[in-house]
Amino acid sequence: MTLRQLAAEPPTLPTRATWYLTDLAEARGKQELFIRQSPQKLKVLREHALIESAISSNRIEGVEVDKSRVATLIFGKPALRDRDEEEVRGYRDSLTLIHESGAKLPISEATIKRLHQLCRGAIWDAGAYKEKDVDIIQTFADGRSRVRFKTLPAKQTPAAMAEMVGLWERGLREKWVHPLVLAAALNLDFLCIHPFRDGNGRVSRLLFLLACYHCGIEAGRYISLERLTEQGKERYYEVLEQSSQRWHEGKHDPWPAMNFLLFILTQACKEFEQRVGQLKSPRGEKTESVLAAVERQIATFRVAELQAQCPGVGLDLIRRVLAQLQKDKKVKALGTGRGAKWEKLGN
Repeated sequence: MTLRQLAAEPPTLPTRATWYLTDLAEARGKQELFIRQSPQKLKVLREHALIESAISSNRIEGVEVDKSRVATLIFGKPALRDRDEEEVRGYRDSLTLIHESGAKLPISEATIKRLHQLCRGAIWDAGAYKEKDVDIIQTFADGRSRVRFKTLPAKQTPAAMAEMVGLWERGLREKWVHPLVLAAALNLDFLCIHPFRDGNGRVSRLLFLLACYHCGIEAGRYISLERLTEQGKERYYEVLEQSSQRWHEGKHDPWPAMNFLLFILTQACKEFEQRVGQLKSPRGEKTESVLAAVERQIATFRVAELQAQCPGVGLDLIRRVLAQLQKDKKVKALGTGRGAKWEKLGN
């Protein structure tokens, strides 16, 4: 219903949303520079984000594991002790699929079902749409409960999911609105359809991460969007309830939920920039930076060009690296002096 709104009449963006989109455009411009400058630093961030994402996304849904087992579950291959560990491991597998595939992994019904199957493990309906109607129930501490939201009936779910994916693709193609607004709208519609019996929250967060890749934002690879969402969990539930009211009639206000997602993504990009600057450089990183710059050359090049591509690396180190590469017969000097050209051997 949110994507239908955008298709019918492109919106006037709220001021807050335009601020977020401006910040995100700036962050995307810096993203490639950070990734190119600090390839070794980022390994630490990737591993940390993988742990935080798998733990936080499951913890939002009440799934917790022994803290002493976390690193083993994420990076090892232990025998799983219980269902909670299986779900954390499954979420890790879903994240790995998204991070390795990036925008090459299409946003389709098949992909959504695959993500659900991975993060739900061996449960009987993993990867299958719900067979019975499932409402979102809020339970209070005193035992009372209420229906927070009536999700789409099971019989309507397959058609709704097909339309949702189709509208996402059409929106990108026809450029109704900024792609990140489409990504936030896709997330809200997915949660309101609630296509699976269980695990919808986790799949929604995976889907948003994947949509960000399609929009050219990779901060979620290095900073856990799930951890930031968990930190604002109360607000997260509040805006979802606000934006889901009258969703079935298409008369809802999607912006509370959509602005929340844009805010989370903005915070992730800011934290990414801060963390890259704070991490200590591993030994040999500058040498690796020069080697990577040489590898990128497709024609003859000068030392000055390598300097431009390796900010913070001294001229002496660049010359030492080139001298070693020449000794190893990987490059060849085509002259002498400061303006001499170099050539990779084997080109």
